[in-house]
Amino acid sequence: MNLSERQLRSWEEQGFITVRTSFGFPELLALRTLMHLRSHRVSPARIKDALEALRLKIGDGVDPLTELRIYVEPPVADGRKTRKARIRVDIAGRTMEPQTGQLLFDFKGAEIDKLLAFPGQTRRSREDEEALRNRAEAERWFERAIALERSDAPIEDVKEAYEKTLSLDPRSTGALVNLGTIYFNTRSFVKAERYYTRAIEADPEYALAHFNLGNLHDEKGERDRAREHYERALEINPSYSDAHYNLGLLHQNTGQSMKAVHHWKAYLKLDPSSNWATIARRELDRLKEAAIVKPRSG
Repeated sequence: MNLSERQLRSWEEQGFITVRTSFGFPELLALRTLMHLRSHRVSPARIKDALEALRLKIGDGVDPLTELRIYVEPPVADGRKTRKARIRVDIAGRTMEPQTGQLLFDFKGAEIDKLLAFPGQTRRSREDEEALRNRAEAERWFERAIALERSDAPIEDVKEAYEKTLSLDPRSTGALVNLGTIYFNTRSFVKAERYYTRAIEADPEYALAHFNLGNLHDEKGERDRAREHYERALEINPSYSDAHYNLGLLHQNTGQSMKAVHHWKAYLKLDPSSNWATIARRELDRLKEAAIVKPRSG
């Protein structure tokens, strides 16, 4: 998850997330939702209005960022005008749209209770109960897999934990991407691509999955396909500094100097002080020097 400390503190100050030193799976879900909204240039004010409107309708006992699917409907042309992107929320197969603090559909209280089906509000179907249990169990296995990976446990144990996560929740994008990365690091490119592709199928707006798939194609020398996925990652998240960095390298290595300069400059604006910035600055200087010092014709 490509998230700056500054952005994290900003969301804490705005009350979107609570101040903490470590994050569990529910908090990671909230951060992912916020990053999705931010990638579509949804302002903090609109996010705040949407969350307040949702809490007003469903009660303070529910956290919209972790318990609801919140997404952005892209802008669409409507005659001569372009309708701006809208925040939407899926609840039990129905769509709600907060707008300036109001919901698009003004459901009655009883209907809201029926749709939400949260603990203590209504009786869930057996299928809903089983799905929730599986998701909770999947989250525990995912956290276990991450803990094993961080502790340098045997890689087979790590893979087994991620696979268990997927057996309970086949659309767990975190498990899919992390498994893909494990296979990528062992150069098992066919398996890595399979998991990255499944992650994108589960969430087409998952910038990290596109970025990692770009790395895989780049490593295989498939530069056109690598470029496509890096650019898609930037479409989803224009502040994805690593995607700018890799595109800078890719364009420079293929002799597209102007495009390389564009991405090096973009990278340095986003990440001006890291060790990688030193390399980016050096490559940018080389390109500028090459453009100034041209060979004389005989």
